[in-house]
Amino acid sequence: MRAIIYRQSGETDVLQLVERPEPTPLAGEVLIKIAVSGVNPTDWKSRRGAKAGEPLQFDEVVPNQDGSGTIIAVGDGVDPARIGQRVWIWEAAYRRAGGTAQEVIALPQAQAVPLPDSASWELGASLGIPALTAHRCLTVHEQTKGGLRPGCLKGLTVLVAGGAGAVGHAAIELATWAGAEVITTVSSSEKEELAAAAGAHHVVNYRKENPAKVIRSIAGKGVDIVVEVAPRANATLNQAILGLNSVVAIYASDADSLAIPIRPSMGENIRYQFVMVYTVPTAAKYQAVADVQAALLDGTLRVGAEAGLPLHRFALEQTAEAHAAVEGFAVGKVLITLDA
Repeated sequence: MRAIIYRQSGETDVLQLVERPEPTPLAGEVLIKIAVSGVNPTDWKSRRGAKAGEPLQFDEVVPNQDGSGTIIAVGDGVDPARIGQRVWIWEAAYRRAGGTAQEVIALPQAQAVPLPDSASWELGASLGIPALTAHRCLTVHEQTKGGLRPGCLKGLTVLVAGGAGAVGHAAIELATWAGAEVITTVSSSEKEELAAAAGAHHVVNYRKENPAKVIRSIAGKGVDIVVEVAPRANATLNQAILGLNSVVAIYASDADSLAIPIRPSMGENIRYQFVMVYTVPTAAKYQAVADVQAALLDGTLRVGAEAGLPLHRFALEQTAEAHAAVEGFAVGKVLITLDA
């Protein structure tokens, strides 16, 4: 089978297309023929490392955490009825040598979630990191301790910073599904259209208008949950629009540190929650998978320009270009198609 590997950290030139034997599923594992591999910022950051030439945990690494495909074999202890099942994949490369940038992958069966026939391969490969991250950001509020479900965010206002990104897109969809009033901030007219297509109730272009003034006019009592991609850049805005007992869920970084005014935050009982999807508590992780699956089955999660998340497709041998596109902040979702 064909696979993309790298043997040391570095730029995209460390990625190589090789031929290697197909893996054999171990006990509790499934063997999946990959249809589409999804690329996220975490994938190129893992490949690049802190500096070029660093030793890796494994001799060879296949990149990419997310994907979709068909189960073609199972290991001991796995129901043979799963053979032929369409699935979406999460965290394929976390603490493992083999991600989804290969034609066939073996991984624990829990990381292969049934993908309904109504969902495209592209949608399946776009879930994983973005949707599970968005779920965690939305469920650190007191009102969502039991997970996400329709109506559980009713009465709350959610602000999604960067609603045209993959995580922002998923956060808009999941928050509206859960009943929240959703506001999002964007930086261009193109992104305004995408965020609206994703289902945001209010789209604020911060280059055209005063975001704090507009958001306060919508949420008079303040925002309850902020899904934050740029905490340093948005620090002043967040302080101006946060409500009582609100949460800022930070899933990305635009700086090494963040200054938080203590007394105003204390007075409003504001909480800052940092989110790294890989190290989310196990129970919360599986709750996220279950809730994302429920939203998927409800038809809530969508991809494509008409749904607010344009798709950028690459072939397996173009994995370097796909990684470069994500690193270059491509608007939309970058995918590697292995089996159309």
